[in-house]
Amino acid sequence: MTVKSRIGSSKTDTPKIRQNDMQEKTKRHIAILGSTGSIGTQALEVVALNRDAFEVEVLTAQNSHELLVKQAREFMPNAVVIGNEAKYAEVRDALADLPIKVYAGEKAIEQVVEMSDIDMVLTALVGFSGLKPTVNAIRHGKHIALANKETLVVAGEIVTALAREHRTSILPVDSEHSAIFQCLVGEQLNPIEKIYLTASGGPFRGYSAEQLRAVTREQALKHPNWSMGAKITIDSASMMNKGLEVIEAKWLFGLRDDQIDIIVHPQSIIHSLVQFQDGSMKAQMGLPDMRLPIQYALAFPQRIPNPFPRFAFPSYPSLTFEQVDRNVFLNVDHAFTAMNKGGNMPCLLNAANEITVQLFLEGKIRFTDIADLNGRAMTHCAFIAKPSLEDLFASDAEVRTWVLQQSKSLTL
Repeated sequence: MTVKSRIGSSKTDTPKIRQNDMQEKTKRHIAILGSTGSIGTQALEVVALNRDAFEVEVLTAQNSHELLVKQAREFMPNAVVIGNEAKYAEVRDALADLPIKVYAGEKAIEQVVEMSDIDMVLTALVGFSGLKPTVNAIRHGKHIALANKETLVVAGEIVTALAREHRTSILPVDSEHSAIFQCLVGEQLNPIEKIYLTASGGPFRGYSAEQLRAVTREQALKHPNWSMGAKITIDSASMMNKGLEVIEAKWLFGLRDDQIDIIVHPQSIIHSLVQFQDGSMKAQMGLPDMRLPIQYALAFPQRIPNPFPRFAFPSYPSLTFEQVDRNVFLNVDHAFTAMNKGGNMPCLLNAANEITVQLFLEGKIRFTDIADLNGRAMTHCAFIAKPSLEDLFASDAEVRTWVLQQSKSLTL
């Protein structure tokens, strides 16, 4: 079903986050893509606490139609989209008594961001599926609250160029990138020397490569500090999540590869750090609660009050830091290699990882096979130095097919 656009022509400017633009309206009208997932549901918690600041215009989900209907009844958006077209009739009938437009299909998720009442699009879709809707939202002048790191991992150069062209802002929602962004506010004239993305180390911090071979699905889904969806929880356990964040940070903050590093911080209180050219460092701290970076992105440049738990120093008498063991967590090296190589290499890595994680969750490969297949995919599939969006979609499809074929020869 086609969603009509009422957006005017695009403009050109730099891709900077412009505070004046972000303050145009007293109430921000938001589309939440992926409203039934971990980020989406927490974003709606933030909205529910701040009805005078936010208005929900669009909610989308892929399969969770019952929760989508419940959310629609509570927040009364202009429109909802269910990605799985087989669920369309159920959603439509459940909302028939309300003035809410109901659409279905992947194309509708991509198009619904064009609605003229939307100020900001929170992209909380999982994986590569977030790329097309984010690109279309930028082309239609929407500010982006980015929780879908894969968009910049796969197509960072293209997406940031589009943001410059259409004068849109990309505000990070990942806790680590939000921390870097918060540390940089007011530091526009002070060059960055280096950034440090912190990592909890996941449930297998300190494991040997041999110990990782015996890891089960149930063990990998138990993150020590954060509550997240299955895919990102496995990525955290394998450290791929941190590797993808490295590539995302390059494009978000315009950094060279050698300006980005990772440090393991098991307590997850310091969410990331910026080191400036004089050697001084700034860190952003807080309890591990995704509602905080979500709220910061949605309300920027305002900091609005909330009832969330507060950090207490006596509860954390020791904050510690360690190096990442790259001989064990091979996905970290894969990510740095992909970033250094550039082109479609990050796309190849991301596509391989999405398939290997799903295979692991389905019990078809070992935990250590994730990193092994990811690395092999990067060297097997065709490299393109200057890919177009069409090239990236083709690379994504090629890798997924190859990984599925290779996985059939593996033994558990």
